[in-house]
Parts: sequence; C-alpha cells; structure tokens
Amino acid sequence: MLRGYLDSVARQAEKATETRRSAGGESPLVVVSNRLPFTVTRSAQGLERRPSPGGLVSALDPVLRKRGGTWIGWAGLELREGERIPADHDEYRIAGVPLSDAEIQRYYHGFSNRTLWPLCHSLPALARYDRRDWLAYERVNQRFADVTVAQGDGSAVVWIQDYHLMLAPERIRMGAPDTRLTFFFHIPFPPYDIFRLCPWDRELLQGLLACDLVGFHVEGYAQNFLDCAERRLGARVDRKNRLVEYGDLTSQVGVFPIGIEFDAYEDAARKASDPGRRPRERVVLGVDRLDYTKGIPNRIGAFERLLELHPEHRENVTFLQLAVPSRSQVAEYRELKREIDELVGRVNGRFASASWSPIRYLYRSVPRDRLAAMYRDADVALVTPLRDGMNLVAKEYVACQVGEPGVLILSRLAGAAETMREALFVNPYDVEETAEAIHRALTMDAEERASRMAALRRRERRDDVEAWVQSFLEAAAESHESLQPVTEDEVEGWLAGYIRDYRLVLFLDYDGTLTPLRGHPSEALLSPEMRKALERCAERDDTEVAIVSGRSIGDIQKIVGHPELIYAGNHGLEIEGPGVEHFRHDDLVHYRERAESLVEQLSEVEERGAWTEAKGPTLTFHVRAVPEKLRPEILDRARRIMAGAGYQPRDAHAALEARPPIGWDKGRAVLHILRDRFGPSWSEKVRVIYVGDDETDEDAFRFLAGLSLTFRVGSAETLTAATRRLPNVAAVRALLEWIAGRRSPDR
Repeated sequence: MLRGYLDSVARQAEKATETRRSAGGESPLVVVSNRLPFTVTRSAQGLERRPSPGGLVSALDPVLRKRGGTWIGWAGLELREGERIPADHDEYRIAGVPLSDAEIQRYYHGFSNRTLWPLCHSLPALARYDRRDWLAYERVNQRFADVTVAQGDGSAVVWIQDYHLMLAPERIRMGAPDTRLTFFFHIPFPPYDIFRLCPWDRELLQGLLACDLVGFHVEGYAQNFLDCAERRLGARVDRKNRLVEYGDLTSQVGVFPIGIEFDAYEDAARKASDPGRRPRERVVLGVDRLDYTKGIPNRIGAFERLLELHPEHRENVTFLQLAVPSRSQVAEYRELKREIDELVGRVNGRFASASWSPIRYLYRSVPRDRLAAMYRDADVALVTPLRDGMNLVAKEYVACQVGEPGVLILSRLAGAAETMREALFVNPYDVEETAEAIHRALTMDAEERASRMAALRRRERRDDVEAWVQSFLEAAAESHESLQPVTEDEVEGWLAGYIRDYRLVLFLDYDGTLTPLRGHPSEALLSPEMRKALERCAERDDTEVAIVSGRSIGDIQKIVGHPELIYAGNHGLEIEGPGVEHFRHDDLVHYRERAESLVEQLSEVEERGAWTEAKGPTLTFHVRAVPEKLRPEILDRARRIMAGAGYQPRDAHAALEARPPIGWDKGRAVLHILRDRFGPSWSEKVRVIYVGDDETDEDAFRFLAGLSLTFRVGSAETLTAATRRLPNVAAVRALLEWIAGRRSPDR
C-alpha cells in the first residue's frame, strides 16, 4: 500500500516539476515537518481541513506559493482504507505521510516527547528511554524520507523541521545523494554531558550531519551541537566558521533567531477591544502552553513571594496565568496540571480578599484578538521558562505594546535572552530574584519602560519571521567551504597531551589507510611521501609501528618492505616482527584446504567484474568493479556460499571477507602484540594509536576503547567505535608526519 502511495507521489512530483521548468523561476522548496500546514478531522460530512496555528505555517506558506514545491507531513489522524487527504485548491503539492495511531503513540508521544523533549530542555531526570519508542522513531523517519525522495528530482531545497525528524536527513541522502538538504532545530540543543545520556545519541548526530546546513536559534545551541559532533562522533570541527567534517561530507552550522509575525500581532492589539478592569488593578501576565519546561509552578511561587516581601502590591496587582492545554495523554502533563491547580488554590487561599484574588488562572486556548488584548493591557509579562529554544511569547508581548509600555521579565535560560537585551533577566529557579524583578517592573518609571520597550520593538519588527525565513534560505543557497586539510598543528592538539612522556605504539591498516583504495590490490602502492613518513616514524627510538592488514603476511611485508616494522597479516591470524614471537593461529592448518575449495565455489558468482583474492587460509571476494546496483544480489550469493563452507562472511569496502570461525580478529591481534611486547600491564607503559578505514578495523577500535586513540578514515556511512574520524589518506599522512617530527620527551 505504501509503495503504491509513493509511486503516486513521484508521478505528481514529476508532472509539477515539468510545469515549473516551463514557467521558470526559483528552485522549489520542500518543507518536511511532523505536521502538514493543516489538520484533517473526521466529521459526519467526511474529512475536513482546519488550518494549523503557528508562525511557521504563516511564514513558509507564502514561500511555497511563490517558489512552488511540496509540504510533507502527517495529516493529524490515521486515514482509513480508501480515504485521501481532501484537496483545497492548493498552490503547491501536499504529500501526506501515513502514520498509524500506534506509531504516533511511540514515535511522537514516545521518543520525540518522552525522550528528546526533556533531554534537549536539560531536564534529563524526566527522560524515558524505551527501545520500542526508538525503533518506531526510526521507522517513521524512514517513511518521511521515502516520501521526500519519491516527490522530487533533486532540484529542490529540502528544509526539514525540528527534533521529530533527526534521522530523516541521512535516509534522504541515501535515496537522493545530490539533494540540497537543510534542517532547523527549533528547541534547545543540550550540552554534551546531557545529550550523551541518550543511548542513540550518535545515530541522531549522524542523521543531522547528512545535511548541507543545520540551523539553530542561538550561538549556544550551535556550539553545543559542534561539541557533541566532535566528542561523540569524532568529527572534525571548525568552530570559528561553524563547519563540521564527518567522513566525506561537510555541514555548515548556522545561527538564525526566529521571529514572529510582528505586524499581525501589532495590528491585532490596536484593533482589540478594551475588556475593562478595575481602575487600580495592575496585571502581571503569563502565557504558556502547559508544559513542565515553562516553569509555571516556579512563577507562581515567585508571585507568592512578591506578596510576602512587598505587601503594598496586595489588592493592587493580579497575576493572570493563561495555560493552553497540551499533551494531556502524557502522565507528566496531567500531574503538572494538578500541581498548578493546587498552587493557585493555596496562594489565593492565603491572600484573597472579598474583592480581590491574587491569581486568575485560565486553562484554555484563546483567539488571537483576545490574546493580543491581554498582551497589550498587561503591565508586566512574566516569561520565565526553565529552558526554551527561543520563546515567542516574549516577542508577541513586545509586538502588542502599542499603548502605555509594559515591562518584559525574561528567563536567562530562554533562547530569546540572547537578543532581547532590554528585558529584565531572571534565573527562573531563583524565586527571590524573580519576585524582586516583578517588584522592580511594577515600580519602574515611565521613561525607562518606554526606552526599553522601544528598543525591543525596533529589533523584533526588523527580525520578524519573514526575515528568519529569508536569512535561512539565503544561507541554504550558498556553497559553503570545506574544512582545510588536516594540519600538523591540528594533529598536535589531538595527540600531544596523550602521548607526552610515553613510548608510542602505532598500529596502521594498509588499504584505504596508507594508500587510497584501488580497483585491484596490486595497484595500491605507497606514495613516496607516505613511505617517507612511515619510515621516519619507525626510525624513532620512542615509537614502534605495526601494520595490521587483511592481506596475507607475505604480501603486506613485500609491499611495505620495511624490516623494522611488526606485521599482522590475514587480519592478525599471522604475526611477526622485531620484539614479538612469531605467531600463527593454531587452527589455520584446518582451513587452508577449505579455502582452496571455497575459491572454486565462489567462481560461480564471479560475474560482472567480481573476483576472489586467495590469501592462504582466508580470502576476499571483491565487487568494486561490479555496477553498484548489482552488488547486493552478488554479495548475498557469495555470503551464502561462504557460510555454507563453514566460514564467517564479514563486510568490507566493496568486498566480503571469508574468515575462519575461530574467534580471532584485528582487535585480538593487537592485544596479542601489546601483551607479547610489553607484558600484561602494557597500558601503564605505552600509549597506543590505531588508524584504519574498514569494518574489519572496528574490531580493534572496540578492543582498544578507553585504552587508546583510534581513527577511522574515509566516508561516514556507518557509525564507528573510533575516537575520531579522518577524511582521507592525506590526513593520515599529516598524522604520521607529526608523529615522526614531534619533539622527544625530556627524560
């Protein structure tokens, strides 16, 4: 059913693209968000559309109307068999992503809002980690990616929205490699020590780094992201230019503070009627979606403290809190509502008089004209979230200050605090400070209020939501630079502190690490510069070098040709070199004849350029010359033959390794060399660096985790257990040249 739907989307996209090409104009925009710009509801008359509220829709809808394109998202309900999203003379394509109620429960209410939401808002104690939610999140992100790939021809800019879809960019990149991919993260991006609590943090980061551009509201969130990419994925990071190099892709990270529809709110405030209030009554206003990140209980506590510290405000000031219902199916939100109800009752019980209640609490939505009037007439806006990506309430309040100016009190922990500098800042966890800020706002003279509000209004009018869209799309259209090649200074920053005063043991893979991968192994020869760097490392009296390769030991010794190196061939099944006892795994004798037989069996699938490299007791089946779309079927046949012969098939670069099932790999080989050379306490005597490019090197990365510095070379198609990534063989050479030329430690 989904396949047929995707085919239909692709046909519509092809037709619309041809229409746009004939008409000319800017490249189209594809918006991918959790929800469509409208919500579909089911009534007695059938399916009906209701426009979705919010500034994002009002900002992006005109752009899509002008440029053409597609909005991809969920319709808001599970469609029944035969139902379709109703059409409504749309000026751009609508592509719904079908989701079941069970998927919404796990993907949206589960992983998105029980895991990512509290984690990103720096409230890790509230986060829940359920693998079933994660698997649903993966499936739904894949479905969004499938619909996105099906709808376009790669000419559009794809703009993915928010934390619900962090895996989608990587999936889209796989299906449409040349697409211009962009992402905007609308909530805070947390610090490294918090984000790494998520069991799937690396997968989420890798998903985002498939983008050409990743946007955040403020500099702090961008720097947190760069920090996580470097420390959790080992990506190269240029903090000055906000670039991340991950494998063979480079992502630009940008800062784009979102604004609001300033003119629309200002106009609504001017037109709104005066609801009337007591002549002496002054209002402190809070407006929030009911959410534990908004700090409503803390705010009530601060107002209560104000009445204790400054009794002159009793009977004269009212705190009006509007809480818009949200996520009522989540237990934490229901508990929050009960807590707020009890707090309001307690404060009103303490201070209310016959003619005055200190807190008026409204638990409902209100139309924009009524909300604009509330903003306009409030003497103080109390916007004190515990953490917030931006917080548009603060901006809406400013836009509606068309009469006697009020005062904005703003949490330092909201993204808006980085630009709304004329607000009074508070720590929302500090009840005393917030109470005193309310008092200061209520007693501030008219001249200071006017000066602060005028500056806020000028900035927010200029930096409205249209300016945000324009700045992001301009950045998306630009070609960003790649990071400069790895330098010895950069390598020094990675290694100098680690190997200081220690002997170094350097383990190096060969193909793809010391030489680029070639069509045939016989073509993979060391360049003169790499050979010189390798020899200089080996000549140092404080450094030992080992080559750990999948090639046979005779082949790797011949091709490298340096007698002072340790060599581990056949993925470490054979080891020899100075200072180590010659090693040949005891079980190899049982597999040489089997390997010869396996070579004959694999000849059956040596087609379209596939061939078998015999290496004694092991072998490698190569498909580099096979057209890429034909490789999976040929590899699958080869895998079955290997398994049937009693071998373990292991994936490699455009190849399949046949390994004897004897529990030995590069990781165990490295451990064997270190123990044989330096004894059981080797980790106290030497520092270890391992550099490799293949899945077979992951065995060594895992064995050496926490005991070494490890580097994965090349593309970032899969996650790695290595400490860092290097983009190419040239970066490996820079690393070796620094090691060779480093100053010897003083002894």
